Amino acid sequence: MDVVDLNRHRYGNADAPITVVEYGDFECPYCAAAAPVLRELGDTSEGRVRLIFRHFPLFQKHPFALTAALAAEASGERFWPMHDLLFAHQDRLTDADLAGYAARLGVTGAVGDAAQAFRPGVEADYAAGGEDGVRGTPTLFVDGRLYTGLVELAALRSALGLGR
Repeated sequence: MDVVDLNRHRYGNADAPITVVEYGDFECPYCAAAAPVLRELGDTSEGRVRLIFRHFPLFQKHPFALTAALAAEASGERFWPMHDLLFAHQDRLTDADLAGYAARLGVTGAVGDAAQAFRPGVEADYAAGGEDGVRGTPTLFVDGRLYTGLVELAALRSALGLGR
């Protein structure tokens, strides 16, 4: 098996001095609430923050989390648009729904047997999360340290030394 790049889902400046890693689950309502906050953090940081998304599907609690993660992984360069669609429609994550989102983005192979080829990426993220002590979602790390504050823009900006 090839080594999986754990930083493959990067949003923002690749050379940003601050890295925020989120372990997330597409069926988690708290992750859906955090997604626009994290995007705004990245968008308003003047290139100082890069976001990394890693899959941590809580499949015991969320029956569609794993298939949604596979669909996102299968989206390749369209990961972030798929990420946004999945969170916007997290109450509709059946295979038929996922196939519809994929078609909307021009992605093939996002569901069923074809999506299983992307399992190593999801499993690598999940394993890394377990090694990092992740137990729930969203879990954030800032430059390798667990962030325990509120996932609100002002709190994050303050914790990261970005001011208002």
